[in-house]
Amino acid sequence: MIAMKASEIASVVQGTLHGDDVAVTEAAVINSADATPGSLFLAIKGERVDGHDFVSDARSRGAVLTLATQGVEGPHILVADVIVALGKLAQHVRSNLLNLTVIGITGSQGKTTTKELLLSILSAAAPTVAPHGNYNNEIGAPLSLLHCTESTKYCIVEMGARHKGDIAHLCTIAQPNIGLVLKVGTAHLGEFGSVEAIAQTKSELISSLSPEAIGILGTYDAFTPKMASLHKGKNLTFGEGAECDIRAKDIEVREGRAHFDLVTPEGRSAVGLRIVGLHQVANALAVASVATVLGFSLDQIASGLSTAESHAKWRMEINELPSLVLINDAYNASPEAMEAAMQTLVLFAQERGGESWAFLGKMHELGESSDADHAGIGTLASELGIDHLVCVDAPAYGAKIAAGSATSVHLCVDKAAALEVAAHINPGDVALVKASRSEKLEELADAISAQWMSRVKESEEKA
Repeated sequence: MIAMKASEIASVVQGTLHGDDVAVTEAAVINSADATPGSLFLAIKGERVDGHDFVSDARSRGAVLTLATQGVEGPHILVADVIVALGKLAQHVRSNLLNLTVIGITGSQGKTTTKELLLSILSAAAPTVAPHGNYNNEIGAPLSLLHCTESTKYCIVEMGARHKGDIAHLCTIAQPNIGLVLKVGTAHLGEFGSVEAIAQTKSELISSLSPEAIGILGTYDAFTPKMASLHKGKNLTFGEGAECDIRAKDIEVREGRAHFDLVTPEGRSAVGLRIVGLHQVANALAVASVATVLGFSLDQIASGLSTAESHAKWRMEINELPSLVLINDAYNASPEAMEAAMQTLVLFAQERGGESWAFLGKMHELGESSDADHAGIGTLASELGIDHLVCVDAPAYGAKIAAGSATSVHLCVDKAAALEVAAHINPGDVALVKASRSEKLEELADAISAQWMSRVKESEEKA
């Protein structure tokens, strides 16, 4: 964060300073454990935790100033709403960093992976700030901006939305130079009511761009390409069609990872991704589009994509156990993400020659279409030729699978029952574990792994 006096911050956020006019030299934090000498602590009152209770801990770790809605120990600024004040402060910092390039990213699928790939390429060239974890809301986006200093060249801001207007609000704070829309899907359909409403919300990123900014649009759904009409400045498209400005040609999959030729206005170069899944091609093309706009050479982009790895927890984690591949993708789930994960499962199983096991938990926030969406994924599993569909407290997956299907359906009331089914996995098989985050299916993935290693040890002892 750029250095600021407490009195200056109070003026920006329209709050009242109590205590010494200290200097804030480090970024703002919402977790007292993350406080460092010179940092600003945000005492946010949430549903379960009240940040005001952790002011002492933050100060003990070096925080010199607190933004709060009630009196606390040490220098603090009283405001009506800490989150609103955070947005004002981030907007002020952004406006004063004239040499900073902000890249806003939104979409129903792929934001975090795209962010990580982009961070890998940009940070190799210049100081770059990107959000940690899933920081893509009215708290996370401003926090990312407050980590920027005068030396920061690029800032990547994820923009998620729960309601109409959320992304437009984040754009007023971040003032993106580049707006990237990946794909409009059905994630959070239950909150928005229709895919059209989701598309309209995602489009706020493009309609909020200044004429000097650049819009980058995916071509993987019917809505995103049409957003070009909302921006008076330059737009680029990415995808696999000949009409796309940035595109992939000659795509093939080896060991679950996509290889393709990247085509840009500069030419054509081979890319071999290290991250798993055919669906990652779209994310890689999005990154290539941003890097092209920023002036990176084709060789830089192709090399960067071929060496970048994802470190996102529980997102397509490939666990190479003895004679078993376990794919832990338990972080989140939507119909589109389920389809991509199952296609990856099938590719691995085909290469390994074993059976495929899909341990699927519930997808949340799908609204009235929930039962139909779950049934659709079950039907897709059958069409893809997945050998075992294990429904973990989610019987709707098996509702529409034909009686003569080659896919064996296992209805399990909970994770313990699913673990009993997992005892029938054989050497050479491939297993996928996926559900919405709140289902905590990473616990099942860990249990399957432990169970398998116990079986391996027992087998070795017998031998």
